[in-house]
Amino acid sequence: MKKLFYILFLTPLWLLAQQPVAEELSYNEFLGYVKKYHPLVKNAELILNKAQTDLMMARGAFDPKIEVDYAKKQFKDTEYYSLLNSSFKIPTWYGIELKAGFENNEGYYLNPEHKTPTDGLASLGITVPVGQGLWINKRMADLRKAKMQIKLSEAEVKLQAIAVLYDASVAYFNWKKNYEEVQLYQNYTKNAQSRYAGIQGLIEQGDKPAIDSIEAGITVKNRLLSLEDSNLKLAKAKLELSNFLWLENAIPMELADGIIPETQLESTIQETLRTNQLLTDSISIEDHPKINALQSKIDILNVERQLNANELLPKINLGYSYLSEPNYWDDFNGDNYKIGVDFSFPLFLRKERGKLKLTKFKIQEAEYTMDVERMQLTNKIQAQQTEIQSLTKQLTIIKKLANDNKTMLDSEERLFSFGESSLFLINTRENNLVSAKLAEISLANRFYVSNSELFKIMANPN
Repeated sequence: MKKLFYILFLTPLWLLAQQPVAEELSYNEFLGYVKKYHPLVKNAELILNKAQTDLMMARGAFDPKIEVDYAKKQFKDTEYYSLLNSSFKIPTWYGIELKAGFENNEGYYLNPEHKTPTDGLASLGITVPVGQGLWINKRMADLRKAKMQIKLSEAEVKLQAIAVLYDASVAYFNWKKNYEEVQLYQNYTKNAQSRYAGIQGLIEQGDKPAIDSIEAGITVKNRLLSLEDSNLKLAKAKLELSNFLWLENAIPMELADGIIPETQLESTIQETLRTNQLLTDSISIEDHPKINALQSKIDILNVERQLNANELLPKINLGYSYLSEPNYWDDFNGDNYKIGVDFSFPLFLRKERGKLKLTKFKIQEAEYTMDVERMQLTNKIQAQQTEIQSLTKQLTIIKKLANDNKTMLDSEERLFSFGESSLFLINTRENNLVSAKLAEISLANRFYVSNSELFKIMANPN
């Protein structure tokens, strides 16, 4: 009878060993899919594309421009006027604008000031701001801010991508945790069923009291209940994980039943996330994406401050154009010219001074925020390093605890085979072992999540 009991007890384990090996989806491979194909990661990259487009638009303010203005009035066989005014303008960096023009006007009722020679009148001139707009103007400021926006967008892309990778990692770890719990309950459910069958055989032979079958049956039912609940959690975890599995052209994937999580994740996760170096090397946060983003915002505000300060100056634009008939450019005559001066200046400057003060307040606010962010990042990194080191020690202890419980269970089963133990003690030992194994799985999950949190804090998805 004892031989029958051990055959029934060991058969499920032997059958388990004969099952085909499932295909693993490694954590590193999973992250590769998320980085390459997930729509939210691609969406983050659009931020940088938008910033590059804004830069192109800002550069457009310095594009040369051709203007043609033509008007003609004809009434009752009389040409009242025919006006042609064309120009070619070249904006430059320091607000200076070069301009070449051509006018050809004629007509019976032509305004005398618009009168030109028969072949027209050509001009070549320059406009120079000597107050507002010389050292900085709106188009200069827009271009400088657009370049800084590129750096800001690069930081924001990293932050958004890292958020997606972190959520995907947590989903993967949850899938692995539930998968291992299912495997655990499947194993010990088969053990309980084999033990129940063995007890039934011993009861039929009169070697065990009938009450032992009730106790063995309770254990089987408890195991089946736990297994069913774990299967439900695993099914939900697989669906959650599938949210992060995509192919090219935004085609979603679904996790196949034969795919299992990486079994050696504990030994590979720190290399995959490069957190092993973060636990030993000194860490600088000056190149952190959050710090870079805040610094870029401050730089943009500083450009805005310079532009606002420049608006306190009066607007003084000086213009000079040399005039000549098209056929006489070689015969330079300094007496033929057109000059102009534009001047304006608000008396109280309340709007301009208010804008400047408001920008200074925004800069101060951003600098305070960056100081706080630096401190928070430093503390978060140190806290996460401490947590990972502690969880590493806890994992070592819980594994030893699980092994000790396994030894106690094996010893109790040997005593049971000699008739010196009871089914109650075996179940108690096995329950302790299952609890220790569940604690090990849960602790390993905390270890994985803690590493991914450090990865998220450092915000370097590349």
